[in-house]
Amino acid sequence: MSPDVLRITALSRRFGPVVANDDISLRVGSGEIVGLLGHNGAGKSTLVSQVVGLVKPHAGQIMLGGIDAVRHPAAARHHVALQPQSQTPIDGLTPRRAIEISARLRGLPWREARRAANALAEELDLGEWMDRRAMPEGAGLSGGIRRLTGFAMAVVAPAPLLILDEPTNDIDASRRRLLWDALRRRGDRGAGALLVTHNVAEAERIVDDLVVLDRGRVAAAGSPAQLRGTQDSDLRLELHLTPGVPDPSERARTLPARRRVRTGRRTLLTVAASDAARCVAWAAEQRARDRLDGFTLAPATLEDAYLSLTSSDSPAEDSHPAPLGSPEEIAHV
Repeated sequence: MSPDVLRITALSRRFGPVVANDDISLRVGSGEIVGLLGHNGAGKSTLVSQVVGLVKPHAGQIMLGGIDAVRHPAAARHHVALQPQSQTPIDGLTPRRAIEISARLRGLPWREARRAANALAEELDLGEWMDRRAMPEGAGLSGGIRRLTGFAMAVVAPAPLLILDEPTNDIDASRRRLLWDALRRRGDRGAGALLVTHNVAEAERIVDDLVVLDRGRVAAAGSPAQLRGTQDSDLRLELHLTPGVPDPSERARTLPARRRVRTGRRTLLTVAASDAARCVAWAAEQRARDRLDGFTLAPATLEDAYLSLTSSDSPAEDSHPAPLGSPEEIAHV
């Protein structure tokens, strides 16, 4: 097992009557990318604020390597490089200058800082914009280039732990791939990373492990394959519901679905490949009777499991969803 660069144990934080983080435990090992996944308001940013010492927890422990981050936040911050969710303020600077300054603040000599900035310009395809000045109100540089600059500022100098909060916001698809490749390379060199996101599809492709937060609590944790909770041959039957018509799958008690999740005018059914023909025939019949607008069949995804973990009929329900993979699992949002 790789040594932990971050270990959080039984962490809790309240804001008045609101419990933002409730008994959270997680770990990030050296070389591992761990995703922190959850809806807006799930408690992700509050957790990050405690790790970097901006907010003090009411209970629990945060260890960064061998340093207690709650007792010694200033010392612990030397072990963390953070890209915040908000845009990094670089108005008046060029990306080159901003990256070099960040490198100097992390302890690199000027010559190494310049070399590191040049390497990142090539790695992230930033060369065209490296010497363009960022101006107020978003002028000079696009939001995506500013976001890439913020990522480069975070990774320009080696750090045991990288915390990236929604790093790909505003970034185009081609440079998003470059960013993920750059992050993976740093993991291969031994850096641990905590990736905060609500993008399920991206998280599934890049992370080694996932922690799903729902209303401040850990709803599930494990590898993407474990959290999917399905067989490799499972498929996803997506029903497009007809407005004003009851969901026909709710009455189809013999429909062989491993999991059923209702979200808006869609119902997502996880079915075994061996049952696919039978399920498609049923869906085609419902479509012919105008009980469905349409349907699609595709491989099962982490999104199906994520929705089942973080969905409930009402806020008053227990915030602990049923375990993944339980039969006939039904959730509504």
